[in-house]
Amino acid sequence: MARRRFGFGIVGCGMIAGFHARAIAELARGRLVACHSRSPAKTAQFAGEWNCQAYDDLDAMLANPEVDVVTICTPSGAHLEPAVAAARAKKHVVVEKPLEITLARCDALIDACRKNGVKLATIFPSRFHAASGQLKAAVDAGRFGRLTLCEAYVKWHRTQAYYDSGAWRGTWQLDGGGALMNQAIHSVDLLQWMAGPVAEIRAQVATLAHERIAVEDTAVATLRFTSGALGVIEATTAAWPGYLKRIELHGSTGSAAMEEEDVVAWDFAKTRKSDAKIREQMAGRISTGGGAGNPSAIGYHGHARQLADFLEAIDKSRPPAIDGAEGRKAVEIILAIYQAAETGRPVSLPLPRDPKLKMRL
Repeated sequence: MARRRFGFGIVGCGMIAGFHARAIAELARGRLVACHSRSPAKTAQFAGEWNCQAYDDLDAMLANPEVDVVTICTPSGAHLEPAVAAARAKKHVVVEKPLEITLARCDALIDACRKNGVKLATIFPSRFHAASGQLKAAVDAGRFGRLTLCEAYVKWHRTQAYYDSGAWRGTWQLDGGGALMNQAIHSVDLLQWMAGPVAEIRAQVATLAHERIAVEDTAVATLRFTSGALGVIEATTAAWPGYLKRIELHGSTGSAAMEEEDVVAWDFAKTRKSDAKIREQMAGRISTGGGAGNPSAIGYHGHARQLADFLEAIDKSRPPAIDGAEGRKAVEIILAIYQAAETGRPVSLPLPRDPKLKMRL
């Protein structure tokens, strides 16, 4: 018996919505049905480009029975409201990173999906790269021995024009932060996924090379993981011309590193026959600039793999690979970095749970 196809609706028709549309087009079991944004002109243009129905009213889109899944592509601090509306309409929900910009808003979003019995996923396509899977598998297999030093480096460049292109960019209210919350959050997620939970953070942040933004363009944090390993996060949008993001894992019996989708170091005290093949197959895989200097120079294949996982999760009544609780983790780490930088003191995790938002879920 042929399995059903799922209809998608996109909320928010900016740059990232195009990547979602391309990813949906790659799915054998998905089709883009509808789109909505606050700008009727932008919505109509997007609908024409992707051959879907334009809706000026979100509730009208959510009432369309052909829409099964709603992907949220609005500015970061405006994810909650349309996601809750979709959950109430009994639509499954996919939210572009970050899940939201405060823990209270993350928790309200998660609770809304749970209470309405719909699936929720947070977009972190870097987890679906083959290189990421190889490093994670090596950690789980104990090949590093005891992890000692785990690092994430995101040395990107964004022009002043990038920040000036949207009133929400570089604001705490809608961007939720700067180089950490908007750009480096992918690497923050990878680091905690691979190295495990973070216990304590110390940090400094600064705005060094951009004007008219309220948030940081440069940040450095030192971490202590619950395992006892130490770590570093470096993030900036002020490093011209921008370099591929890098993850390094070091331990008592091994070290490995990846740049974007490439494994660039793979060294273990106890070698395996598969090691040479991994070095060969996991190098030279990056086909874009990884967003290092151009925010549109990213691939959409990670999105497509994650959306395929999401549809399978619906079919099999299992959690998606990166559900709301998983998506919340990187937000919590970044908020702890901001708190540590502001207070000048170490911050312990987990952070206290924020008071509930008074919303009808």
